[in-house]
Amino acid sequence: MRIVLNKCFSAFQGFMRKTQHNLLHNFYASHHQWLRGWLRKKLGCPDNAADIAQDTFIRILGAQQTRPIDEINEPRAYLTTIAKRIMVDFFRRADLERAYLEALAQFPEALQPSPEDRLETLQLLQQMDSLLAGLSPKARAAWLYSRLDGLKHAEIAELLGVSVPRVRQYLARAARQAYTLRFGSTESVSAEVLPITPLVSHE
Repeated sequence: MRIVLNKCFSAFQGFMRKTQHNLLHNFYASHHQWLRGWLRKKLGCPDNAADIAQDTFIRILGAQQTRPIDEINEPRAYLTTIAKRIMVDFFRRADLERAYLEALAQFPEALQPSPEDRLETLQLLQQMDSLLAGLSPKARAAWLYSRLDGLKHAEIAELLGVSVPRVRQYLARAARQAYTLRFGSTESVSAEVLPITPLVSHE
């Protein structure tokens, strides 16, 4: 009996995987070209449009546990919402890179970093930007006061006009955001062990 049940369960799993694969394939085939065209009109660049369209579908694929394909009632509205968020990140990274290169141009050639160091610094700046963009203004200020100015919690609390426990909450929120950006999830990690500066790493 157990063997029969196991075979039935395996067959059911195979059916569900095949069904999910077909749903994803049909969703991609039905909307990919449309999304690329929509993005091309917005961006004026076929290559960037193709990259962002692909990133959009990858993000939707990664969100299947929370938003399955068969629960999306208005696919194109959902696609454009996700694509707009990715475009915001794309333009923010482009602005950040442009500002970084402009700053480097002010240094003499002898002080210019190597291509490897330049890439590493730019990636770190982009990570920092993503971290700060995901925080509230006061949480962002608390993190900057703590990490860049080295202020104590009581000093930060006085500057922000909040309590010391509130400052600790801001910093914990920043730590959780940083951990999520780097590792993808904090579900199995308690707040007490979350690092405050996981992005600032020289590994």
